[in-house]
Amino acid sequence: MFVETMDLVSSLPEEVLCHILSFMSTKEAALTSVLSKRWLSLWTLVPNLDVDDSVFLHPEEGKREREGILQSFMDFVERVLALQGDSPIKRFSLKCKTGIDQDRVNLWIRNVLRRGVSDLELCLDFPRFGSSDNDDEDYQLPWEMFESKTLVDLKLTSEFGVDWWRDQGTLLPMLKSLRIDSGVLVLLSDELEQFVYALPVVEELCLATMVWFDSDETVSSASLRKLTIYAKGFEDFGGDPKGFYFDTPSLVYLDYSDYVAADYPVVNLTSLVEARLNLLVKEDQVELIRAAAPNGEDDVVIQRFRNVSKLMSGLINVEKLSLSADTLEVLSLSCDSMPVFNNLKSLNIKSHRERGWQAVPVLLRNCPHLETIVFEGLVHHVTDDCGDACGCISREDKGRSLVSCPVKKIQIHGFKITVPEMKTIRHILESLPCLKEMKIYAEDDDDDPINLEVLKGYKEIEMAMKYYSQLFKCDVSFVRPGSL
Repeated sequence: MFVETMDLVSSLPEEVLCHILSFMSTKEAALTSVLSKRWLSLWTLVPNLDVDDSVFLHPEEGKREREGILQSFMDFVERVLALQGDSPIKRFSLKCKTGIDQDRVNLWIRNVLRRGVSDLELCLDFPRFGSSDNDDEDYQLPWEMFESKTLVDLKLTSEFGVDWWRDQGTLLPMLKSLRIDSGVLVLLSDELEQFVYALPVVEELCLATMVWFDSDETVSSASLRKLTIYAKGFEDFGGDPKGFYFDTPSLVYLDYSDYVAADYPVVNLTSLVEARLNLLVKEDQVELIRAAAPNGEDDVVIQRFRNVSKLMSGLINVEKLSLSADTLEVLSLSCDSMPVFNNLKSLNIKSHRERGWQAVPVLLRNCPHLETIVFEGLVHHVTDDCGDACGCISREDKGRSLVSCPVKKIQIHGFKITVPEMKTIRHILESLPCLKEMKIYAEDDDDDPINLEVLKGYKEIEMAMKYYSQLFKCDVSFVRPGSL
C-alpha cells in the first residue's frame, strides 16, 4: 500500500510536488531525496527555504554543544544554497542562535537577496550592538538588505534587541510589511519619521519594543493600514516622546502601547476601524491623577494626561476599541472632553485591582450604538469617583450611565467569584435595558488545582446565573475553566 501511494504521489507534476514540499522545513524536504531518483534533487527546486537550527540540532538534549555540530549545520545551509544555484526564491526564513558564524549568515542573506527574495524572516539571537566587550561580536545586517528592490515582507526578531538597522541610505521601495519584534528594545538611530519615509508603500508596520529619546516622533504615511507600536521608556536608554504625531489617513488598525506623550498635536486617523490603547502610567503618576488639586510641577504632568483627549478625539470613527486598565486611569482626567463614538460597536475593557474605573461611565454614555462589551476582569480600584457603572458603591444615581446604553451582549473574563464581582454583575443586569446575553468565564488558575470547595462554588454560581436569567429576561451563562 505504501509503495502504491508513493508511486501515485511521484506521478504528480513537478510543480505540484514542489508546492507540497514548500510546506515542509528545508531539513524535512531534503530527507525526501532518499525516496527515488526523481526525488533526489526535487527539493532543491522549492522556492521557499525554512532553515531553523533548533530543528536541525534537536531533539537530543545538549546536541548543540557537541563538537562539530554547529559546523555541520552551517555546511548544510551552504550546500542547500549551492544546489539551488541562481534559481529564483520567494521566501527565506532563517532562525539561529549565538554560535553560528555571523559573517556566514550575512553571506546566506546576500545570496537570497541576489536571487530576488520577496519574503524574508530573520530570527537571529546574536548580541546586539554594544552588548559585548568584544566589538567583533557586534552584529550588523548586510547593507544589501536596506536597498532591496524585491523585498515585500520583512520580519526581524531577536531576544537581545534589534538595533541592526542601517542609519543612512535605506530605501525599500516594494516593502509592504515590516515587523520588528524584540524582547528587550529596539533602537533606531534615525527619527521615526525618516524611518517610515524609507518605506514608501508600507501597509503594515510593527515596532516592538521602541525606545524614545525625549524628541518629537511622527508616523506619516499615506499607504499605512496597520500599525503596532510597543514602547517602554528605560531610564538608562531614553525617555518619553515630547509629541507624538499620527498622520496616517489610510490606517484601519492601531495597536499603541507607550507611556503618555507630552502632547498629540496631529491625530489624522480618519479611516480607523479598530484601536487598542495601552497608555502606561507609573505609580506616582496615579497618585497625581487622583489628587484633588495638583499644583506646581505636578500641573505639567496633569496637563500631559489631559492632552490624551486629543488622541481620543482622533479615534471617533472606530468600530472596535480596546482599553487597558492604565488607559482608563489616564482617561479619568479627560472625562469632560470625551468624544462621542458614533460608530463604536464593540468595547473591550481590561481591569486591574490597582486602577480605577472613573472613565467607564462617561465612555458608556458616549457610545450610542454600542452592541458588545468584553470585560477582562471586573475587580478595580474603588474611589468616590468610581462612577455608577459598577455596584461597588451605594449611591442614589447608581446605574444612570447604563440606562441609555444599547449594549446587547457582554462577556466577562477572569471571573474570580468574589462578592464585589457578583454585585457588579447584578448591577449590570439591573441597569442595562437592552442586554440579551451575558457570558461569564471563570478564571483559569493552573497553579490552583480544582478541589471540592471550588466545584461547590461553581455549582452555586451556575444556580445563581439561572436565577438571574429568569429574573432579568437575559441569557446568563457561566463557563467553567477548560470547558471550551
